[in-house]
Amino acid sequence: MTLLAGIDIGGTKCAVSLGIQTDDQVRIIAKRRFLTLASSDSTIERLVSDLEELLHEHAAEGPIRAIGISCGGPLNSKAGIILSPPNLPGWSRVDIIRPFRERFGVPVALQNDANACALAEWQWGAGRGSRNMIFLTFGTGMGAGLILDGKLYSGASDMAGEVGHIRLEPTGPMGYGKIGSFEGFCSGGGIAELGRMMANQMFAEGKHPSFCPTPAGIAAITAEAIGEAAQRGETDALLIFQEVAYNLGRGLAILVDILNPDCIVIGSIYRRQQAILEPIIWEELRCEALPHSLSVCKVLPAELKDNVGDFAGLSVAMHQLLNEGSLA
Repeated sequence: MTLLAGIDIGGTKCAVSLGIQTDDQVRIIAKRRFLTLASSDSTIERLVSDLEELLHEHAAEGPIRAIGISCGGPLNSKAGIILSPPNLPGWSRVDIIRPFRERFGVPVALQNDANACALAEWQWGAGRGSRNMIFLTFGTGMGAGLILDGKLYSGASDMAGEVGHIRLEPTGPMGYGKIGSFEGFCSGGGIAELGRMMANQMFAEGKHPSFCPTPAGIAAITAEAIGEAAQRGETDALLIFQEVAYNLGRGLAILVDILNPDCIVIGSIYRRQQAILEPIIWEELRCEALPHSLSVCKVLPAELKDNVGDFAGLSVAMHQLLNEGSLA
């Protein structure tokens, strides 16, 4: 039995989790959440304090073995430095590892959130047993975590897996600062933008989209509202998700051809809209990907579901212990 701590730092919320690893599974025994505070210093102080309190409350579980931190990039995972993520204004060159290492005296590791979720799905979720796995976030944005030849691959500067920046079309919704990008078509923000584009056109033609009753609501269109309309079988919303699925299939085909994975795990929106998206992405994969590479690749929804973020930091802690060879 191994007691681990996971820290999840987000632009809106932060969380501290305690988990017990037994055999090939982990069980979360405690969790604290709070809104991200105004400064990095105050947020870190709160994270350290919450972890101290959780460890005190669960002292009977034994000593903590490692701490894993998941945070949006850019960052330097080797140095443990957070490098001004766009969702964390003011977090410029923050040494996130030192306060935890000095206070708790155990191994501490940092990974970007896509890598951390990839580790979680690989160790405890849909990617168990795979050697070459891609995890796609497909939530607010589109990012990837890569497990290649049984190891996490983060690249020369922790920027591997930024698949959302790939341009799929010369025009289209913007994502990751690029029009027609993978993230532009396949993310919560991109789906909402597709909905706004369709709503503007429909209202101009005297029609009413199912996911937006009046022109005044165009700016407030969300991917969730479009998804709910698609689940009801509304034609306009289904057309949006068909476009999303087509581009998701094209993006997956690129990854299959370049990386030859045995498993692609997709989170968030894919899991919720799998019945709509899956037939179209496979049609596109069969058209675009190399048949031999595609024949060995599974495409699966994230098994840890919407809780993958809760396991992300814990997986970074476990990964650090395994890398150090200190897991008894």
